[in-house]
Amino acid sequence: MTILNKDTLAIIMIGTTHVVDMGGKSAFIHYETTDRAHLLLPDGTRFHGLWTLQDDGYKVEWQDGPTGSWKLDHTPGAIDYVDAAGIVRGRILRIDFGDPESLAA
Repeated sequence: MTILNKDTLAIIMIGTTHVVDMGGKSAFIHYETTDRAHLLLPDGTRFHGLWTLQDDGYKVEWQDGPTGSWKLDHTPGAIDYVDAAGIVRGRILRIDFGDPESLAA
């Protein structure tokens, strides 16, 4: 288990979209810029908000939605999203460059 640090997170997050397995269904998180993010949950719910990198994770404040702290945990062959309580909430299926799901629109 390796929690990814700020420098690594900047490389794999800014300007990308993470496709995350949420129990057999996919969520999409687009980190548009160093401070803007967009989320599409499997049930169709969309959020837009502000995010900031931390030394060992990031914080996000969704407009009209929840605020949370997250870490990305790397094990060989996988990267998992871990919430503030240390519970794995999803596994990255792939990382796309740009915004192929048009989440920022």
